Amino acid sequence: MKNISMLAVLMIAILVSGQEKPAASQPQSGQGQSSSQASPAPTSISSVVDRQVSSYERNLVGVAEAMPEDKYNFNPASLNIPNAAYKDVRTFATLIKHTATANYFYWGAVTGEKPPANITGPNGPDELKSKAEIVQFLKESFAVGHRAAKMLTPENMLEPVQFRNQTGPRVYFATAAVIHCADEYGQMVEYLRMNGIVPPASAGR
Repeated sequence: MKNISMLAVLMIAILVSGQEKPAASQPQSGQGQSSSQASPAPTSISSVVDRQVSSYERNLVGVAEAMPEDKYNFNPASLNIPNAAYKDVRTFATLIKHTATANYFYWGAVTGEKPPANITGPNGPDELKSKAEIVQFLKESFAVGHRAAKMLTPENMLEPVQFRNQTGPRVYFATAAVIHCADEYGQMVEYLRMNGIVPPASAGR
């Protein structure tokens, strides 16, 4: 518990330091851009975490919407790349459902919400097949993330909560979900590029 608490404090420091001056860290899109267009600096732990949730919501929903529906069952094994080890990796659709499922569990631990009853395993509901259903499932998981972020306060962020077989501070699980999203997003980006699609976050750069 002590180790997780210290890690949570470190994660908070990283998040705050990385968000204090967003205008300086972002590339300029044009000479006429005014300072009023820059996102305001977060003013609380709640707004810092909510900003991170929003960032990966944009990234993940962006790639989910960019992938054509007929490619949702793609995985790299179909490319028969010599010496590659893609045999048992998740399809694109399963990656999206897995990420949304983890979101429900991580952020539900923070808010006290139960995951949807139709989640019976790590890869989400089996009955979700269409692109529209899967994208909606992903979006709804991020709604839980925003609720989790917005309930964080200096008084409760280090309160212990239960996540599966471990206990840790609320803020740890709120931010661990974002880290997991980043991990899965990296895989989704590669799936898009293997199909000749530029991820929306990289378009125009």
